[in-house]
Amino acid sequence: MRRPNDRKPPAPRRAPEPRDGGKRVTIARALSKLGFCSRTQAEALVLAGRVTIDGRNTTQLETWVDLATSKIAVDGKPVATETFVYYMLNKPRGLVTTRHDPQGRPTVYECLKHLDHAHLSPVGRLDKASEGLLLFTNDTEFAQALLDPETHVPKTYHVQIDSLVAPEKLAAFLTGVEHDGDRLQARRADILREGDKNAWLDIELDEGKNRQIRRMLETLDIEVLRLVRVAIGELPLGDLPKGEVRALTADEVQVLRTAIAAKQKRPRAG
Repeated sequence: MRRPNDRKPPAPRRAPEPRDGGKRVTIARALSKLGFCSRTQAEALVLAGRVTIDGRNTTQLETWVDLATSKIAVDGKPVATETFVYYMLNKPRGLVTTRHDPQGRPTVYECLKHLDHAHLSPVGRLDKASEGLLLFTNDTEFAQALLDPETHVPKTYHVQIDSLVAPEKLAAFLTGVEHDGDRLQARRADILREGDKNAWLDIELDEGKNRQIRRMLETLDIEVLRLVRVAIGELPLGDLPKGEVRALTADEVQVLRTAIAAKQKRPRAG
């Protein structure tokens, strides 16, 4: 029982809830919105005690900050709003889509050496054996919206296989197949061209399940020889040389934003 003179321990300070029209967000969300790092990376920085707000250290993930007035620093260095940048890379085969690989394999960042890529992150992934269009940005909200399963921005792939494809197997892409408990289905699947013993397929997906095309073809007893992503939405890879990176134009970024906005619209209930 507490004696009359005992002081009740102060309750932990919590930032007030966001005000109408304000720019208050949690500290991890703030670092993400400022383009400093991803939200997951931001949470790790906060928990490690490396973040200060207006000169005061915080390790509380629920701490609120005002993007308009709060002075945020990481390791003592101020974090300012970055100019958002958007790049496309023609990813070569043999690179893993990560910044650091524990197995010491070469990564996609080998292609970004000439850029200031401290805060650049890939938008989605291509596995080590896959090639083609891979986006990078420090605009985390844009990246999350593009990857959101609810938006279903389509991605187009050209896939070389080790055989000719029977009509019923091509149709199976559209009806869907089962693989390890997942229902895998393509939005579109066409024959791009055929040779004597192999073929190229043109496949469009509107979902991003892990290694989806490879798993679908494995279910159909077809081996993948090459897999190249050639477009995201209406943004094509074009003639960008393999291993090269270039900035997206303002119009190209807008094309992707338009695709996101169109997919986010919900049909009205009848």
